Amino acid sequence: MADEGFLQNCLFFTANRLSRAITKIAEEEFAVTGLTPMYGYLIRLVIGNPGISQKELSEKLSVTASTLTRFVDKLESKQLVERKVQGKTVLVYPTSKGKELEESIVQASKSLHRRYEAILGKAAADQLSSDIVMTSGKLGHH
Repeated sequence: MADEGFLQNCLFFTANRLSRAITKIAEEEFAVTGLTPMYGYLIRLVIGNPGISQKELSEKLSVTASTLTRFVDKLESKQLVERKVQGKTVLVYPTSKGKELEESIVQASKSLHRRYEAILGKAAADQLSSDIVMTSGKLGHH
């Protein structure tokens, strides 16, 4: 059997493993909202910033413009957000139906935080988040 230690020392492999683990937990906690975590965070941003541009949403969520467009299409088809075109800019607003989900989204987000903090400890969870933000920022500019 070949030595597989290289997997444990590879950021690509370990980051993907972490991503799958936290995604699974997040999806379980967001199930009550009827939304994926990404849709939940998108709606939360739109509720907090009515009229936010699609460009700004894609930047805040770290997704491409085309991915963000698909996300908004989906939420618009569920009548949770609506688009208004202003010149060349597409602005996104929450619908009343979307606003009704805010409390369950906030609760799901809090449950997610509590769950991983219970496993990792608050200090370690905060440090890991901070390290990931810093690292992904550095790697994203190359």
